[in-house]
Amino acid sequence: MDRGNVGHIIAIEGGVVDIRFQDGALPSIASRLMTLTDPQITIEVASLPGKGIVRGLVLDPNPELRLGLRVRDTGAPIRVPVGDALLGRMLNIFGETIDGGEPLGDMRRQSILRDPVPLSKRRVDSTLFETGIKAIDLLSPIERGGKAGLFGGAGVGKTVLITEMIHNMVAEYDGVSLFCGIGERCREAEELYRDMREAGVLDNTVMVFGQMNESPGVRFRVGHAALTMAEYFRDERRRDVLVLIDNIFRFVQAGSEVSGLLGRIPSRVGYQPTLGTELADLEERICSTDRGAMTSIQAVYVPADDFTDPAATHTFSHLSASIVLSRKKASEGLYPAIDPLQSFSKLLTPGAVSERHYRMARDVRNTLAEYEDLKDIIAMLGLEELSEKDRATVRQARQFERFLTQPFYSVEAMSGTGGRFVPLEDTLSSCERILSGEFADRDEGDFYMIGTVDELETEGTADAA
Repeated sequence: MDRGNVGHIIAIEGGVVDIRFQDGALPSIASRLMTLTDPQITIEVASLPGKGIVRGLVLDPNPELRLGLRVRDTGAPIRVPVGDALLGRMLNIFGETIDGGEPLGDMRRQSILRDPVPLSKRRVDSTLFETGIKAIDLLSPIERGGKAGLFGGAGVGKTVLITEMIHNMVAEYDGVSLFCGIGERCREAEELYRDMREAGVLDNTVMVFGQMNESPGVRFRVGHAALTMAEYFRDERRRDVLVLIDNIFRFVQAGSEVSGLLGRIPSRVGYQPTLGTELADLEERICSTDRGAMTSIQAVYVPADDFTDPAATHTFSHLSASIVLSRKKASEGLYPAIDPLQSFSKLLTPGAVSERHYRMARDVRNTLAEYEDLKDIIAMLGLEELSEKDRATVRQARQFERFLTQPFYSVEAMSGTGGRFVPLEDTLSSCERILSGEFADRDEGDFYMIGTVDELETEGTADAA
């Protein structure tokens, strides 16, 4: 590290500082600067506003920060440790352990800013990544090596759904799982760590957090730090990697805060003018190569349930599957509150999935769409005014709405109902039986919070006895 290139802080405004370097080369954009204090404070160079001056983001502010403080240029960007020793640990953006365990010690480090894999070296593998959640596997299947987004406003169940996917997929998953918490509440991070330890899946998982109470610079960069660790397992260990991110909107929000601190003129709806490129820099690093597949599932908060918000629309464009959570479904108690008509997957095409799966998904979606069209007539005239065929469609659609609910392992303590993992084959068989009219005489409420329709027969046998 170059100890000769030392500057002095000449201005402090919020989380941004200006540093004057008297002689020698100016630090590069994204270089890591360290104050000559104990403890040291990390500053990342964000812009070069004038001759001999750099403007940087303070990543870990403390009371030592003051005017005139000497700052050293390390000559390199932020680096994080990579290696098998990361498995089972909870880390911050600098690769320091925050789980109360032993420090990592001396490990090889890599820059958090890396170029995406060139298109010529990417691999496309259109195979289904089974989650055990009926509504997702049937109507918006996730692609192995693809990117799936869980979209929804506040309080509709994004974090619960991603926690359930961790429970279902990590336990069955053969590769490495990496959880990246961007703007997470401290409570959520602690609960997730404890749950994964109790489930026995922590040994194959790395957890990286830039929490809600940390500076915007940390929340903006923690996703890059997590992907550097994930790329090590994919490229050097040749293992499949499952990357779970909660919440990608907090990354966009942190970028907006950083942009405001640097004095940039905001763009549409107050977002940063560089929103598209910043999101692409992160998302394009998530891809599969001949060395291993990298699959990503991302929670995306939708401000005020407005799916035309720039943060949501820019994220949509990077995904191979979009799972949309509906406040209306949540208010009706239909959990997971997935909207089957707004959710989609590029994988759900003939050839990519089986002919049977494609046909079932199309028929279920058509039934639900017909019911949606009939709702206005039902509200005005009543169900009795519909034709016999339409009444049968409504009955079937209501059965499907309730059948696509599912008890989750992650909320067993609150719901009092045991969770269910439902294989895709069982979901398809159940849908075929509902569509055939086998349960035409069953009340729609019987389908609520069950795994497969076999449970209806079990209940019927128990009632008869």
